[in-house]
This record gives sequence, C-alpha cells and structure tokens, in this order.
Amino acid sequence: MLHILPIFIFIPLFGFLLSIVIPKKSEAFMSKVAFGTIAIQQILALAFIAQWLLNGSEALNVKEFVLYQTSGYEFIIDFYFDGITATFLVVGSLLTFLITIYSRYYLHRESGYKRFFNTILFFYSGYCVIIFSGNFETLFIGWEILGISSFLLIAFYRERYLPVRNAFKVFSIYRLGDIAMILAMWMSHHLWHHNVTFVELNNIASSHLELDSHYSMWLSITILLFISAIIKSAQFPFSSWLPRAMEGPTPSSAIFYGSLSVHMGVFILLRTFPFWENLIEFRWVLGTFGIISGILATYSSKVQSTVKSQIAYSSIAQIGLIFVEIALGLEIIALIHFAGNAFLRTYQLLVSPSAVTYLIRDQLYTFVPIAVQKKSGWLNKIQNTIYVFSVKEWNLDTYLFIFLWNPFKKIGKTVNFINEKILLLIFLPIYLSAFYFLFGYENTSEIVTHYFPVLFAFIGLFLVLKAFVERMNIQLSWWLIVFNHFWIALAVSFNEVFSFSHVVIYLSGVIVSGIIGSLTIKFLKYREVNLDMNSFYGHIHEYKWTGFIFLLACLGLAGFPITTTFLGEDLIFSHIHENQFILSMLVSISLIIDGLALIRIYSRIFLGPHVKTYHSVAHRSS
Repeated sequence: MLHILPIFIFIPLFGFLLSIVIPKKSEAFMSKVAFGTIAIQQILALAFIAQWLLNGSEALNVKEFVLYQTSGYEFIIDFYFDGITATFLVVGSLLTFLITIYSRYYLHRESGYKRFFNTILFFYSGYCVIIFSGNFETLFIGWEILGISSFLLIAFYRERYLPVRNAFKVFSIYRLGDIAMILAMWMSHHLWHHNVTFVELNNIASSHLELDSHYSMWLSITILLFISAIIKSAQFPFSSWLPRAMEGPTPSSAIFYGSLSVHMGVFILLRTFPFWENLIEFRWVLGTFGIISGILATYSSKVQSTVKSQIAYSSIAQIGLIFVEIALGLEIIALIHFAGNAFLRTYQLLVSPSAVTYLIRDQLYTFVPIAVQKKSGWLNKIQNTIYVFSVKEWNLDTYLFIFLWNPFKKIGKTVNFINEKILLLIFLPIYLSAFYFLFGYENTSEIVTHYFPVLFAFIGLFLVLKAFVERMNIQLSWWLIVFNHFWIALAVSFNEVFSFSHVVIYLSGVIVSGIIGSLTIKFLKYREVNLDMNSFYGHIHEYKWTGFIFLLACLGLAGFPITTTFLGEDLIFSHIHENQFILSMLVSISLIIDGLALIRIYSRIFLGPHVKTYHSVAHRSS
C-alpha cells in the first residue's frame, strides 16, 4: 500500500496543472476537471482507507525521495498515513467536492471563474501535501502553498480595495506562522541532528529519553509549534484575521475559513501530540488559550453585523474547544469535533446568501421593533462593557498593529537615509571587505566568527525594513530585498559547515527572481509613467501575464517552493548553530519582512481599483 500514498499528492497536482491550460471561456470543461479530479481522489481515498482498516490500520510511512543531501543534512520528501490523515482526507475530499459542484453554478459567468478553480485545485494540492507529510520539511511545502492560495482567494475580487487590503493583512499574519514553523524545524534539527520524521516523534520511549536532557529546547520547539497552530487556526490573540478573510467568494470562505484551512492548527497539534504530551505546563497553556479564544469569539459572534463574520467567530469558538480537547488528550473526540465543525460551517456559509435573502424579505413584512428596556446596576454596566468590547472585536486587530507591525514601521522610517548612493558608497564596500575576513584571513579570531554574523544579519534586516516602508522608489525597494538575502548568506557563511555550494543553491534562485522582477518593474515604468507604492494601481487589468510573471518572481524571492531559494533557506537554518539564537531571530525577522514587502509591492502595482478612469472602479467600501 505504500506506493499508493504519493498518488494522493499527484492527482490534485495533475488536476491543477491541467486546469491552467484550459481556455478561459470553457467554463463547463473547467468545472468538470475540478470536481472530476476531487471525485477520483475521494473514491480512491475511501477504497484505500477500507483496505487499510482491513489490514490492521497500522501507520504507513514512505520515504519518497531525497531532494538534497550533504554531510549532516538531508532534505527528504516523506509521506505518512494514520488515523489523523484518514480523517482529514475524507473530510477534505468530500467538502472540496461539494464546493466545486456548488461553485460551478454560483460563479457562473464570473470574470475570475477559471482563476477560482485554478486556486482551489492549487489549495487542495497543498492541503494533501500537509496531511500526508511525514516530516516537517514536506509539511512546510504544503504550508507555503496554503498561505499563497489564501492570499489569492481573499483577493479574488482584485478590482476592489477591501479584499486586497484584507488579503495582505491575512498574509502578514500567516507569515508569522511560517517563520515559527521554520524555527521549530531549525531547533528540531539540532535536537536530533537530522531531519526528524513523524514516525520518530511517535516513538515515545526513545524520544523522551533524549528530550529529558534537553528540556529547554523541547519546550521551545513546542511553543513554536503552538504559535504556528494558533495563527493558522485564528486563536487568541490572532483571531481578528479570520473575519477579514471572508472578503473572498462564499465558496472559498466555506472551504478555507470554515472547514479546512482554519483547522490546520488542529492538525499540527494532533500530529505532534506525542512530542509534547508529557509537558503538563504546556497542556495547561494550550487549554487556557482555547478557553479564552472560545469565550471571546462567542461574544463577538453574537454582535456581528454580517452573517459571514458571525460564522467565522463561531468557528473560532469551536476550534478553541477542540484545542481544549487536545490539551486533555482526547484525540478521538477532537477529530470528531473537527469533522462536525467543518461540515457545519461549510453548510452555514453555503446557505448564507439564501438565508440573508429570506431574512431581508421577512423584515420587510413582519418587522417588529424591540422595545427599549432601561436597566441600571453594576450587572448592566458589565453587560454593556462586554457588548462594546465584542463590537470592537476586543481590539485585537489594533493591538496587533501597535505591538507587532508598528515597531517595524518606525524602525524602517529611521533608515530613510538609505538610497542608491548610500548602498554603493557604504554598504557595498562593507560587504566586499567582509570577504577578506571570510576567505582571505586565515586565522580568523573568535570575535569575528561570533559577532560578524550577527552584525551582517542586522544590516540585512535594516535593508529589508527600509524596503518595507519605501513608498516612492519601487526598484530601490525591490533590490533592497534582494540584497537582504546576500547579507543573510554572508552572515551564515562564517559557520564552517555552510559551504560555497550551499550559497550557490540559496542565491541562485534569489538572483534569477531578482532579475526577472526588476525587468518587470522597468517594463511597467516604461509603459506607465506614474508608478510608486502610495496607492493601488490595479495594473493586472491590462497586464495579466506581466502580473503573473511578477508574482512568480515575488514568490521565488520569498522562498516559495518553486526555486532553489526554498531549499537554500532550509539549509541556512540547518547550519545556524545551536547557540546562535540571536542570529536565527534576526534571519527569521528578515524573512518575515521580506515576504511582506514583496507581496506589498505586488498588491500595490497590480491589485486594487484600476488607476485609469475609463475602467469600472468599485467603491472603496464595497
């Protein structure tokens, strides 16, 4: 049965690639390819699970192939199947099949019909990679696919302001989860000295003998996995992104934020449960966050003015309860709860347009105003206070901006002096001088090897912060992001195990993506005189293929698994030493801002209301 596992990845991937070449006008053929692909997957899944149960339902693991191998490092594509995978596979395939059938009629004659089904199949490919992943590296490939497909589906109505703005907000939160996952992979590599598989995590007896002597690292990995889980599942304090994600079409809201993608945090906790189940303190923390999320989301759901937001907060509340169940060790109940919540939220979102229509009609004929009752006393004051906080969604969005993103913007504005001349006169000589210490100076002192990597990573962080706040010069912002990767490569090159071949693997994707993106910007500036980042220009309306090529360049530069940069970033973290925590944090923050700056450039140039008045422009609040 092992040879069948990769087929569950290749079926949706083949359907996605086939959907790309289908002409835009062939709606019927496009939809048939989409739900035909999912139907084949579902039938195969049910047959496979039935056979698996008859054979004793033992966990299956297959090491598919080694993507890259060197001394002390091995990037393995590994697939794993157990009861958790089976549950997520059945629920995911059935719901995706229902969504594709529903979307066939719901989105009929929509201008983005083909793009929607392309993205859905792309999302489902990433979903299958995650649930079948046998190690963190394979899981992270699907993790990245889910992130970019979320951005594309939220910004589906790309001619409008709010969908694009909210898509960027959601992507910025997702990016934090990505970096937390990378750091967890980095620490696990140093804990086991190889890329650990989930089979090894399930081997409790052997794992915990080693974990007891590395308690701090054990706890750190668990906390990082927890951060990834609460971000992906919109738990406190990151709950505010889920209602913002409802700007996309109703079918995408149902499959992403009602049923599948929002439960990926649950999957991570269930998959890694044997790793942290003996950390009683963490289980208390997990349960506490679940209870807080459930309470806050329940109150928020009761005062929402839109049905989608109400369903979103209701889903957050139920996922909070699932977190509590996982903390209590009730894995089977958590899986049943996941399936029930996924089906319920999908149903609620799909019928929400009809439900709203019926309610509006009833209000026109049977509306009776509620009598105002005046109350007094401290209980009423508490009730009013909770009501106000619930209406404001507990100000979580505001606090995230103040304490998370605002400091980065302030620091970025302090380096406004950086321009092309400063880069050539100051930063370039410093970069070239560093090669003297790296290659030309044989007896490099301990001070150089310990502090220079931190210094160079710090310089790279400042450059990418400047790129993040730059509004006028798009080319400068783009090349600052490229140079940030060069400074990171230089910083890690002081570690003796990070060889020149590793640098080539990392920077080759950066150079190719950087050149393609720069040429695209130059082409647009030649065609469109006014081009900066002070507003949204919506040039995707007239430059569809240019926008697609530029998006690929952005993804390649951000480390998406389409260039060697993805492998290079994993190599970088694998070769940052265990005691170089500051260096790992600086590199992590750089990569966070790196991805945000790239998607910001893409969004400002190609998405949003079109700048030219002879095209239809949606209202800012629509």
